[in-house]
Amino acid sequence: MIYLDYSATTPVDKEVVETFSKACLNYWANPNSLHKMGVEAKKLIDASTEQIANILGVKTSEIIYTSGASEANNLAIVGIAEKFQNRGKHIITTNFEHSSVLGPVGYLQRKGYDIDFIDTDENGKIDIDKLRSMIRDDTILVSITAVNSEIGIIEDVEEIGKMLKEFPKLFFHVDITQAVGKIKIDLTNIDLASLSAQKFFGIKGVGALIKKESIQIEPIIHGGKSTTIYRSGTPATQLIASMAKAMRLVSSDLDKHYEYVTNINKKVREELSKYEKVRINSPEDALPYILNISILGVKPEVMQHALEEYDVYISTQTACATKNTESPSVYALTHDKERASSSVRISLSYKTTEEEIDGFIKAFDKCYNKLTNIKG
Repeated sequence: MIYLDYSATTPVDKEVVETFSKACLNYWANPNSLHKMGVEAKKLIDASTEQIANILGVKTSEIIYTSGASEANNLAIVGIAEKFQNRGKHIITTNFEHSSVLGPVGYLQRKGYDIDFIDTDENGKIDIDKLRSMIRDDTILVSITAVNSEIGIIEDVEEIGKMLKEFPKLFFHVDITQAVGKIKIDLTNIDLASLSAQKFFGIKGVGALIKKESIQIEPIIHGGKSTTIYRSGTPATQLIASMAKAMRLVSSDLDKHYEYVTNINKKVREELSKYEKVRINSPEDALPYILNISILGVKPEVMQHALEEYDVYISTQTACATKNTESPSVYALTHDKERASSSVRISLSYKTTEEEIDGFIKAFDKCYNKLTNIKG
């Protein structure tokens, strides 16, 4: 089996499973309970939160646990919009956002909010001066992903954050889901940041919204004591402990892992570029963990299922995307409907072996020749 869909979800690390299992067996009491068992469960949550805060460079009080990045994105966007609607209803975002950003943005637009989308250059990069010129007196939120999940475009959110500090009445939200455990991001000038454990070898069902201490938002889940007033519900002790473990594991050797993935990405790029009908959509400076390509004339799901016959697994668009006939992200970048309607995503990991890459290339060659009616 060759798994090349790490950007959709990652397999859970065995050490993370061990941490989760230990917490299930030994810390199963409600951490809100005042008895000894509850106090011990809360201590485990507090220790886990301290570890996550240290890794991300934030305060423990700035971590809001959620069910994942989708909930975190909704909480950030809707939470800010509803809290500060009297200040303004203008929101700025991009065409390269995850559906869990575009979804709540669309919801707010239907409620009367004014949404603007930033133009980007040929590599999907935001012009900071152009962004500055779009800000109005009623702008309350700018939401920009750190790494596009489908193409791998990396936005300079740190520099954008510095610029946005010129406008103290608006807030800056960044989806860092595809960045955690792959690249370092300084959250100093970022007001809110979303992430999910399942993207860095953690268990599905837990994520977080980092919300700077001075910022208030309107909760979207009400009732029930939790670790914060901004998200109700009994704290998921075991999931929180497992996420802390996953983050500790994935945050070590970042540079080493990045270099390794860059090298295998380069090999795949070079090999696939040899095919007449293949177009590489991911820019050269994209995150090497993600490589988006188009096979002209071949439907994405057809190539996906063809590779599946060889026990090779890739993705069409993102796993969370609606089943459109074309990729909005690829179209926004290339302005080419044919490429947008024939794109697939290959996503890598530092755990991807060179043998797996060789196996993928061989399988791709067979599938390409068959599907494009070329004899091989």
